[in-house]
Amino acid sequence: MIENKPAPTASYGRKTNSVDVAIIGSGISGICTAINMIRRNQGQNFVIFEKGNHVGGTWNDNNYPGCCCDVKSHLYSLSFEPKADWSREYSGQEEIHQYLVDLAHKYHLYKHIRFNSAVSEARWDPITDKWRLEITRLGGKEAEIGSHYAIHADFMVSAVGQLNVPKYPDLKGFGDFKGKIMHSARWDWDYDLRGKRVGIVGTGASAAQIIPAISAACKTLTVFQRTPSWVLPRLDKPIGRFKQQMYKHVPLTRRRHRASIMDVRENHFLAGFDGTSSEHDVVTRISKQHMLAQLGGDSRAGLRQKLTPNYPFNCKRIVLSDDYYLALAQNDVFLETLAISKLSAQGISMHGGSFHELDLIIFATGFRTTQFMYPIKVFGSKGISLEDIWSQGAQAYLGITVQELPNFAMLYGPNTNLAYNSLILPIEAQSLYINALISAVRGSKAQGKTLWLKPRPQVVREYNEHIQKRLAVSTFADSSCTSWFKNEAGKITNNWCDSAIAYQKRTCFVDWSDFELSGTAAPEIQKLGVTRWKRVVEETTVSGTVLGLVGLVAIGSCIIFFSLIRYLTI
Repeated sequence: MIENKPAPTASYGRKTNSVDVAIIGSGISGICTAINMIRRNQGQNFVIFEKGNHVGGTWNDNNYPGCCCDVKSHLYSLSFEPKADWSREYSGQEEIHQYLVDLAHKYHLYKHIRFNSAVSEARWDPITDKWRLEITRLGGKEAEIGSHYAIHADFMVSAVGQLNVPKYPDLKGFGDFKGKIMHSARWDWDYDLRGKRVGIVGTGASAAQIIPAISAACKTLTVFQRTPSWVLPRLDKPIGRFKQQMYKHVPLTRRRHRASIMDVRENHFLAGFDGTSSEHDVVTRISKQHMLAQLGGDSRAGLRQKLTPNYPFNCKRIVLSDDYYLALAQNDVFLETLAISKLSAQGISMHGGSFHELDLIIFATGFRTTQFMYPIKVFGSKGISLEDIWSQGAQAYLGITVQELPNFAMLYGPNTNLAYNSLILPIEAQSLYINALISAVRGSKAQGKTLWLKPRPQVVREYNEHIQKRLAVSTFADSSCTSWFKNEAGKITNNWCDSAIAYQKRTCFVDWSDFELSGTAAPEIQKLGVTRWKRVVEETTVSGTVLGLVGLVAIGSCIIFFSLIRYLTI
């Protein structure tokens, strides 16, 4: 006899096409937003769309040789999910990616994630007053079910970030090269570059990590430099077992270490932002001394000259490296500073007539950073496209909400990049802000009411006029360099205009008067005035005296701990 059981059902995950919240991207921004929804009792009715085959975002995409973080490990982790046993001061890609995978497992996020699923279009539906997302299935088996489908969401969150779509230079003859081509963000580990003639285009942060990692394996390595980068020593080193155990068993020491990193980074704000400051002069001098220490002597004077920037420190992204200059000094590594003319079947031709015969060309040429949601087509209220909204350059209120896009928010959006500190800081702040918006929408729905919100155009305009005024006098605005901080018109669309703490303070409350509110719940939400929550405090709050006493206790505890282990193993 066949049992009379209903078909399997689920309120979220793979079996529903109507959700409270749709999150695009399973990198650290998407993961943080989802976790905060769970931690703050926002429900489980959300789906995360990931076009790749794994979580991790940029730390899944970028797995090239030498890939590591430019922020110290203990500040490059979520404040509520610390990791005591980081292996190095600056962790590598594999360790950071594993940290994110572990988070996804701990909070059971995999049941919410649809991998190999690209959002091709998102359109606000005025009939249902929901977002309609068009999803393209990229996976082989699932694509056999159907190449596309649609999902509806009350609220949409973009967590695609700024560093997700590789950018290739517009070079003549790009398709003529008969050898191997790869982008640093699409590394082919099946290709054996040992004994090969390799060229790498670009000298930014990724290239500076790749070059030392592969130079010994290549027959020759030619570095094609358009403009040199300012380089500071990374001073990386392993974190010993004693410190790892101390950070684990005496959490205050780990928190204090994290705070000290935060303090140093925040104190460097003026050094990178204000080209007229004494701090800027100091870091410029340190960079020059670092080059001289690794490329000293008259025989390398010409190389030093080629590697010395002619623009202010921090006008472009700073490179942190202990071995970049040393790699360039090797006999089989060549620095080419002439402009590339074209690619041909056998290699790269330069303006001036020289030619480099190559087996492999690596493009470490960055990402489409100023096209924040590319290639997703987004249409807001009245059918207006995001492309039209951003016709003069991307902008958003607090880098989070966009005019004419109802019930929408984004992380790591316009003007939220920190050129000197951990991106975890603004991402956590944005996640909390977005969760406050989601809470209002979900809470209204739970009461049988409706709520739609979008920032007032005047608020967006005044906010962005303020930050652009500040950015106009920063090193980022210097006309002597181009960078991924600016769009083609020279507008700084990516970087924040102040310290990380200032951004945290600005995003630890929602002023509901900043929004156009509609729906049956709008009046009561408007009456709330301002909704506040506690800022995540990362800077030093413990005095030196207290820290010293705790340190003595910590050292004594660790000595006892290790003595006990030694005793038990005898």
